[in-house]
Amino acid sequence: MIDGDWLAVRTALVELASLPYRRAGRFAYHFARGKLRGDPVFRALLERGLLHGRVHILDLGCGQGLLTAWLRAAAHCHERGIWPRGWPAPPRARTIRGMELSAREVARARCALGAECEVERADIRGTAFGNADAVVLLDVLHYMSPESQRDVLERVRAALPQHGLLLLRVGDAEGGVRFRLSRWGDQLVALLRGRGLLRLHCRSIGQWRELLRECHFDSTAQSMSGGTFTNVLLIAHAV
Repeated sequence: MIDGDWLAVRTALVELASLPYRRAGRFAYHFARGKLRGDPVFRALLERGLLHGRVHILDLGCGQGLLTAWLRAAAHCHERGIWPRGWPAPPRARTIRGMELSAREVARARCALGAECEVERADIRGTAFGNADAVVLLDVLHYMSPESQRDVLERVRAALPQHGLLLLRVGDAEGGVRFRLSRWGDQLVALLRGRGLLRLHCRSIGQWRELLRECHFDSTAQSMSGGTFTNVLLIAHAV
């Protein structure tokens, strides 16, 4: 076992999770490596055991399927004993379903992750979610109108059982300069993905939590920005 050496474990995880994306092209591969290495939410998912015990996971706005790749890599590394001491075992999901609007991203996910990859092209503003015991929504809702934000969250609640989990990462509109930097970053990513300039609909963390309460979620907030932006992970349970 690697005793608490997160940097060594991260290297193994990133290499293993990003390797399949070589099949999907240079952009997909290098994007996967950069995102998995630099985004603190991927470490938090494992270190804090946020998805522990969740067997049916729904990843909305999943992009090229990085969450699936990350959890697969985590399971493999844990089996080999490449795991920090004191961390919970990674989740052993039976299903990880992804929904993504971009046909290009869906094609990358399927090319990299294989035929068993459950990523479908869908607009989550009007697609049935089915059932899940955990839903992940990372950096997605601010691209939607306020009305669509509420509708998506209401349908997420309907897809979850009582005490089901929603992991929702959002920006804090009261974050000042760092918030503006994060919005510029969002626009840059949208441009790189061929989506053009987008209108963003942002809220303060207090407003996001109030919306979750109105949609029958009880939430707590944890910083998830890596010290640069104002991203916050809302850990919400269905009530």
